Amino acid sequence: MEIVLENSKTEYLEIFSLLNLDDIHETFQRFSSIKEPLEAKIFAVNESISSHQLSKLKKHFDKINICSLCIYSNNRETILSGKSLKIDSAYIEEQKIKNKLLIFNSKKKDDILHKGTVRSGERISSNGNLCIIGDVNPGALVSAQNNIYVWGKLLGIAFAGKSGNKNASIASLYLNPLQLRIADVIAIGPKDKPKNCYPEVAVIDKQTIIIKPHLIENKN
Repeated sequence: MEIVLENSKTEYLEIFSLLNLDDIHETFQRFSSIKEPLEAKIFAVNESISSHQLSKLKKHFDKINICSLCIYSNNRETILSGKSLKIDSAYIEEQKIKNKLLIFNSKKKDDILHKGTVRSGERISSNGNLCIIGDVNPGALVSAQNNIYVWGKLLGIAFAGKSGNKNASIASLYLNPLQLRIADVIAIGPKDKPKNCYPEVAVIDKQTIIIKPHLIENKN
């Protein structure tokens, strides 16, 4: 199941997969702070979703600012389940659904700027770089295809270079994570709190993640 969230001007666009309905709470928690009305579209390709499952999902949509909800599927049971809950549901051929998803993915912005604390249980993912102005609390997970920059405390889990980019890095003003991962290299965070008063960056060096001062080069 693929879910697309967008506002009326498509200035905000989020696409995510929901593989397990038991993970709904964690998935939707990070959308609760969005004040503007959002439109939600559910794409279910060759997937049978019961009315009970949709009802559980709809309750979480009702907790965030959703102004419209619709389902696109090539499975008749899913369409009937949606209509039984008075959800706008349309039967569409498999390839047409995939074409719609391709259009949405092409509009999705690569880099993400997040302002505010990322709390325990929240997840933020970027197709490019991820910049967070705020803290990443223990229990939070942030990830990016490229680099991660935290203008605050990084205390949770950070995963950079998701696509295998070993040149990716993770930088923070206060680097004390539970776990760091860059591409396929994983490191557990240090037990001792940082004693430094300067930003640090984590990079891969000889198949090991190392942490060093994050210095800005002066080209003058």
